[in-house]
Amino acid sequence: MWNYEKRLQHPVKITQVNPQIAQIIITQFGGPDGELAASMRYLSQRYSMPYKEVTGILTDIGTEELAHMEMICAIVHQLTRDLTPEQLAESGFDKYYVDHTLALWPQAASGAPFTATYFQSKGDPITDIHEDMAADGTIL
Repeated sequence: MWNYEKRLQHPVKITQVNPQIAQIIITQFGGPDGELAASMRYLSQRYSMPYKEVTGILTDIGTEELAHMEMICAIVHQLTRDLTPEQLAESGFDKYYVDHTLALWPQAASGAPFTATYFQSKGDPITDIHEDMAADGTIL
């Protein structure tokens, strides 16, 4: 299936906690245009793609999005890993902490949980590719 190397594509080395930034970046994990939705979008759409070459490309892009998700999770983890109770309260990250502690959980910056309604898989190649381009055109 895949040959997985146990390292990030781009190393993440954050030395200072910053829960305010973590609350914004987490939307790239589980928000409507985040990496989880992107990977599910491409990996779902590949099955109804009538062109084998494009099926392979959708698979490649979907797995690449999973690698991006891994980097985003590393960023959020490093921004929050050593938070004090005071930092939790001051930053507003305490609401997230109550439900998830410092575990990674896919949500948008607004706090809305990840939902499959963030992506489409219609079975029509033109419709699906347009949806892909629209979603990938939105960046943080």
